[in-house]
Amino acid sequence: MKKLYTSLGLMSGTSGDGIDISLIKSDGSEKCEFIVNKYFRFADELYEKFHILKDLVKNSSDIKHNMNLIHEFERLFTLENAKAIKEIQKNTNEKIDVIGFHGQTIYHNTKEKISLQLGNGDLLSNLTNTKVVYNFRKNDLLNGGQGAPLTPIFHCLLSKKIGIKNSLFLNIGGISNVTLILNNNNFFATDIGPGMCLIDKWIRTNLKKKYDINGTIASKGKVRNNLDYELDTFLHFESKELNKNYIKSFSVDDFDISFVRGLSLEDGAATLTEYTAQIFTNYYSYILKKYQKENISPIILFCGGGRKNKYLINRIKNNLNKIIIGKSKLIQMIDDYGIDGDYIESKAFAYLAIRSLLELPISFPNTTGCNFPTSGGVISK
Repeated sequence: MKKLYTSLGLMSGTSGDGIDISLIKSDGSEKCEFIVNKYFRFADELYEKFHILKDLVKNSSDIKHNMNLIHEFERLFTLENAKAIKEIQKNTNEKIDVIGFHGQTIYHNTKEKISLQLGNGDLLSNLTNTKVVYNFRKNDLLNGGQGAPLTPIFHCLLSKKIGIKNSLFLNIGGISNVTLILNNNNFFATDIGPGMCLIDKWIRTNLKKKYDINGTIASKGKVRNNLDYELDTFLHFESKELNKNYIKSFSVDDFDISFVRGLSLEDGAATLTEYTAQIFTNYYSYILKKYQKENISPIILFCGGGRKNKYLINRIKNNLNKIIIGKSKLIQMIDDYGIDGDYIESKAFAYLAIRSLLELPISFPNTTGCNFPTSGGVISK
């Protein structure tokens, strides 16, 4: 019998508003037990520091110019993670073997082979007296990969756990990424475009709030008449790449909200929401055509914070219903299977930390484009 490790995963997404924490037990392979999940909200000061820093770092030269601010934020961010871990430790009798520390992504550029994820693994290890795995993307980038997404191997485990043969995980974070799993075995993954990043940026810029709760603001607006041009520009590029076994990792900086400037708050939110919804609809349509001969229609499993935007999900469902007429059962939430969709990525990084300890691969040629299956993560003891 393989050894089971107790692992704690930490995930901080592009919204920068807090930390998702998950505690699991797993052998790093087929077995996985979920113990506890918890969310810790950042203080407003740390949230604001993150977004100020994110706006300052737009290219690699900006990293050098803002190194003092980067180190200051990294220290505060690491201390906040340590505080959250201690709260978890107070409320569990489990001895934690390893911590998977995703860190806070400040800059991601695959062409430059740079993915800057702030978080001091050595400091966190000292503060918690526990092994910490961090800097998960480094080896993948060095081996020709895009550095992300890294969760697909965990999606495969989930797909088997809930008993779905053909599935398409749609994770809507700041960026939307998908994992396609066929016959519980073959899997493929890629980022497909913006998730919540454009909608959130529009709300932060125009309303000084963090996001559009439930999509309420967008639901009151009208979609810009000539949105088709923006969609065609992006989808034309995407369609060409799809035919080459498209694998791409996006940064939030790859997209901007310039095409909705001048619109009202509601119309801008509605237009950006529709733009985001149509991109996934196009991708799923491509999948259906690609596997038409095999008669494969993967079940869509929504996960990530964006699935809580009711208006966005309704727009995706309405668009999908035009291409999967009478097959509404193909559209589901991961929560429908008793798995909390808020904590998929924090669970994933707990799982990836165990795989890193065991030197098992966490990225693959068909998920990040790396040259060969690659283990990853720096281990701080």
